[in-house]
Amino acid sequence: MNYEIVELKEKNAAVLTARTNNASPEMGAVIGGLWQKFYSEGIYNSVKDRTDAYALGLYTEYSSDEKGDYTAAVGCAVNGADKLPEGMSVIRIPAGKYAVFSITGEMDTAEQLAAIQKLWQELWVMDLDRAYVCDFEEYRSADPKFADIRVYIGLK
Repeated sequence: MNYEIVELKEKNAAVLTARTNNASPEMGAVIGGLWQKFYSEGIYNSVKDRTDAYALGLYTEYSSDEKGDYTAAVGCAVNGADKLPEGMSVIRIPAGKYAVFSITGEMDTAEQLAAIQKLWQELWVMDLDRAYVCDFEEYRSADPKFADIRVYIGLK
């Protein structure tokens, strides 16, 4: 699987959060529920001071590694933490070294979800020197029939 290594500056994300675990049968519903709430309740459009139009899926506060509990979050990058919609908090995406994986091309939403799930399953068995501090997905396309997704994996 191809990826590149990049250095990122710190940024903040306004997010909705939930705690889950990859082994939990509820994991998909927990993360899917965050995305549903983010869009169906108009939260995405009500976030002020966004740095860009990208939606983010974040994974942070790992109890250990991919087998332990973690905080899943859905949101967008923001300049500040002022006037967040109710129920949102701010998560700091730390500066540092990240492995970046790309998913691009014409595919519908279900195909995009399947591609993301496949990528994560492959990541869990890769020999990456992961930090388990913060990983995130950046959804760069608003077109439901075209994917432009970057997955950032924090490295030590």
